Amino acid sequence: MNTTDLAGPPPSIADHGLIGNCRTAALVSSRGAINWLCAPHFDSPFLFARLLDRHVGGAWELQPTMAFRSSHAYVPDTNVLETTYVTDTGTVRTLDFMDVTPRQGSVPAPGAVVRIVEGLAGDVGMVTQCTPRPEHASVRPHFSMQGRQAGFSGFRLWGPGAWTVDDERHALELRFRLTAGQRVSFVLEGPGMEVPADPFQALQGTIDLWTRWAARCTYQGPYRSAVVRSVLTLKLLHDTDTGSIVAAPTTSLPEEIGGVRNWDYRFCWIRDASFTLDALMQAGYMDEVSAFFEWIVRTVKVESPEMQVLYPISPEGSTEERILHHLEGYRRSAPVRIGNAASRQLQLDVPGEVLDALDFACTSGGYDPQYVWPHVLPLVEWVCTHWHLPENGIWEVRGGRRKFVYGKVMCWVALDRAVQLATRHGLEGDVPRWRKVRDHIKEEVLTQGWSSRLNSFVQSYEDERLDAANLMLPIVGFIPGDDPRMLATIDAIRAKLVEHDLCYRYLDAPDGIDGGEGSFVLCTCWLIDALVLAGRKEEARTLFERLLARATTLGLFAEEIDPATGEHLGNFPQAFSHIGLVNAAIALDPPQV
Repeated sequence: MNTTDLAGPPPSIADHGLIGNCRTAALVSSRGAINWLCAPHFDSPFLFARLLDRHVGGAWELQPTMAFRSSHAYVPDTNVLETTYVTDTGTVRTLDFMDVTPRQGSVPAPGAVVRIVEGLAGDVGMVTQCTPRPEHASVRPHFSMQGRQAGFSGFRLWGPGAWTVDDERHALELRFRLTAGQRVSFVLEGPGMEVPADPFQALQGTIDLWTRWAARCTYQGPYRSAVVRSVLTLKLLHDTDTGSIVAAPTTSLPEEIGGVRNWDYRFCWIRDASFTLDALMQAGYMDEVSAFFEWIVRTVKVESPEMQVLYPISPEGSTEERILHHLEGYRRSAPVRIGNAASRQLQLDVPGEVLDALDFACTSGGYDPQYVWPHVLPLVEWVCTHWHLPENGIWEVRGGRRKFVYGKVMCWVALDRAVQLATRHGLEGDVPRWRKVRDHIKEEVLTQGWSSRLNSFVQSYEDERLDAANLMLPIVGFIPGDDPRMLATIDAIRAKLVEHDLCYRYLDAPDGIDGGEGSFVLCTCWLIDALVLAGRKEEARTLFERLLARATTLGLFAEEIDPATGEHLGNFPQAFSHIGLVNAAIALDPPQV
């Protein structure tokens, strides 16, 4: 087996493509290694986690036995990943995907991991090694063999021949040769994953489903290919079992190499999911609306004062944060965390994002709010009672609660949208009270959230620091985009938070966490949106096209980018980043009505 992936530097975050079945997802490198997979759910324990530890994390490699060059691309308008290997003796292609062929209707059916290998030219020797490390890479499983099938820890792996065991690496191995025109298949089944009767038919069924889904994108502007790739990625993060949406499919990919800002994003943040829903609706997708709000009804409970802001995806999932000390972390960026302590924080903006998404669904998609309103109404009353409190904010700071401007503004949004929904649809609610509190919040923010010294809106009432989240003020309708205060805020952020055309969230703010981080892709997109609303469209377009040039070769974005090197940092791919890209593209070239 070629072990260069272990002997050399670890594969970069950006070197991976995402495949998935709308219940979980895997990351596949351009050298044919599945370096990340949790199964059967996004928040299940890792099966492959070489991204977090090259030596004990586990992976499923598939590559030629000789020296090769490789490249990968998505089959157009799908989530099927094509990797091509060129050797001195021939060329081979693999098609990696998770089967989503619908069993009935058009809803993706979460299926197994399928790897199809095709000979394109010449004669190429191939080898695959599967090194599973279940339970967060804490177990070396026992292998049971039966013909072409190998079993381990509740999983089953099929190949085109009999598997052998590499005792040194405690891995399953299979060698084979392909000439032009030949093709073979591999299937990895886990709990709850449906196994296709015919892997080759599953390939066509999966391609057909994704192609049809991509074709429904209503955006027809000059950046359609980037928007389609983003919505396809966002769809993979949507759990069809529950209607919830994960923030990212990974944990602990660092925001700074060697740093400690390593978080688990394999959960449903109400905020992130609402943003995702909004972006999908902007691009013409309404099917996810009912499923998400039904999840809200089943799951989200109003508590006082710490309304829960994130939830597990699966019944077995847990948000309790703990450290896996046996894993070294991506490029030795420790600690590796599972769970997220932000679940116990107070974040005032969350009801605003829910109400904003609901209002957009009703006005643009014809969604009837009658069913969900009794469950949303307590969120509105919660805002009326708690909007004045200090909080942890959208950035989930761990350095003490403050009165963040963005959180106050989103409380204003919650009440503003509640007033609109109630009056437009004749819904129950104390509209006069909501108007009164809404207007009071606005007056307070304009007074206490503004700094004459900085000539800008500030991060919180307690300090005079810039925060890119305030770029959202005109986007949510709190203030006109060409208001002099907003124009000054944009200029201040451009001067202090933007480096090489990429925007940081904030700098030197007391967030209670050591180390630094990269620029935030979503904040760069917010800056683009704000510039459009400020009437500076060409400036916005230049920034957007420079951002698109920093995408991975597959058109994906991590959470952050190092402005100096262009390296992708943080969990990958990140819903926030692709949400921002969709919204920015539509802001630059809105649909013609």
